[in-house]
Amino acid sequence: MNTFVSAVSLLVLVTGFAGWSGETLAQAGTSAYPSRPVTVISPNAPGAALERDGRFWSQKLTESLGKPFVLDFKPGGTGTIGTNYVAKSAPDGYTLLIMTAGFTVSAVMQKDLPYDPIKDFAPVSMTLERPALLVVTASLPVNTYPEYIAYARDNPGMLNFGTSGAGGIHHIVGAWLHSATNTKVTFVHYKGTGPQTVDLLAGRGHVSIVSVGLGMGHLKAGKTRAIAMLSSERSPLFPNLKTVAEQGVPGFQYSAWNGFLAPASVPPAIINKLAGEFARYAKDPEIIRQFAVDGTVPVGSSPAAFRQHLINEINHYRRTAQENDIKAEDE
Repeated sequence: MNTFVSAVSLLVLVTGFAGWSGETLAQAGTSAYPSRPVTVISPNAPGAALERDGRFWSQKLTESLGKPFVLDFKPGGTGTIGTNYVAKSAPDGYTLLIMTAGFTVSAVMQKDLPYDPIKDFAPVSMTLERPALLVVTASLPVNTYPEYIAYARDNPGMLNFGTSGAGGIHHIVGAWLHSATNTKVTFVHYKGTGPQTVDLLAGRGHVSIVSVGLGMGHLKAGKTRAIAMLSSERSPLFPNLKTVAEQGVPGFQYSAWNGFLAPASVPPAIINKLAGEFARYAKDPEIIRQFAVDGTVPVGSSPAAFRQHLINEINHYRRTAQENDIKAEDE
């Protein structure tokens, strides 16, 4: 009798385990995540701001989840090489991508991408936003955004708007900014922010987009003048500086940002576990304080909210590029 009971119990155990599949099995497999080191891929070269952010978030995840999150670099192809590497990686949560708004720009401007920017990725979270300023050279006789628009209309095409490259994020945002106000400027494309800043300070360049952190030094020295916040809200570092939306362009908003993606088909339990960590970081007073120094704001969005942001941004930038005949630098 005991032998029979044992055999039945063993049969129940085996068949029960064999039938333990789907969501229950996935939850069991991800409850211990991560069980080994996780690689965080940066599609940019070392030395950029993304390296600093990548190391910061990797360290936080290491501390929170108990296994190493190791930042690795796969630059090239305007960010598409590292991005494609993650898209083609195993969907197990052990290869992640940290990326910027360059991801959505590439989706619009790059031809024949080897990945689908929406279908081939599982968004995890937008981790932070860096508000941006619209700044003019000190010699330009404008102090507010409406004054700038009036000056640009009186001098069509005479103002040089510096960007970090044809078809780049600042080119697209600048085109959006001026098409929304029916003004014309001349876009001047630079190989990086260094020569762009030199021309702005010298007065050869007239207007540019800069992050709050990068712009503060020249603003305090009186070499440039901020005329508007481009983000949807004012920055605590510039509480009296109105946004573009407040100054006559409803709905306009632009901030630099970064976030995490995983390959498509990574189990939702892993995605949600990672997103939960970023949501917790965004409420941490010490993290908020650290980022506030240069105006950066931790976000910690949900996967669904981040996905919708990517879709909205890609659609908007594509429409802006088409309406303004914006081409990539190599076209």
